[in-house]
Amino acid sequence: MVDRDFKEANNKMVDYLVNVGALRSSRIIEAFRNINRADFVVDRNSKNIYEDYPLSIGNGQTISQPRTVAMMLEMLSPNEADNILDIGSGSGWTTALLAYIVGGSGSVVGVERVKELVEFGSTNLKKYKFKNAKIVEAGDELGIPREKFERILVSAAADELPFELIKQLKVGGRLVIPVRNSIFEIIKKEDESFDANEHYGFTFVPLIY
Repeated sequence: MVDRDFKEANNKMVDYLVNVGALRSSRIIEAFRNINRADFVVDRNSKNIYEDYPLSIGNGQTISQPRTVAMMLEMLSPNEADNILDIGSGSGWTTALLAYIVGGSGSVVGVERVKELVEFGSTNLKKYKFKNAKIVEAGDELGIPREKFERILVSAAADELPFELIKQLKVGGRLVIPVRNSIFEIIKKEDESFDANEHYGFTFVPLIY
């Protein structure tokens, strides 16, 4: 495919996500149109790039199903100028989408445990020349404990809700994380407590830390 064909195919995927109700917010829709999924897959010539299911990126990991990514970003509700932590960044697709959404006054740090995927995701991210985003190798602790974020996105499933990530949220911040077969939408309150909404019926690779 030539670049024009990739853009057209990506737009068809976005139109589908809008039509099924997975994408609703104008800024997130704009990000999906401008960040092409083809730039984050292993085989750019595959006919499956824009299909609504996950694709392997090696090392037992996947680039997530487009509908799931769209739904999670809508739950996350990122804003321009937010500082965002993207855990399990994998291919770099979500990191790039978020970098577009927050703009130059915000920042996104992708964290990935698999070294080969840190390199893969970073290479993909460089295609967009973002100055406000990077992908780093995960340390021994989950997240970046000495920093605070407006938004935290996790793209792998924990066995239990990791409270250490809630501590890394600013007051009023949101954490979107799969726990077993559900996605939890967490909003941090002033007294360090939080509200939680559970969305059932999802499957993710396991979160290892």
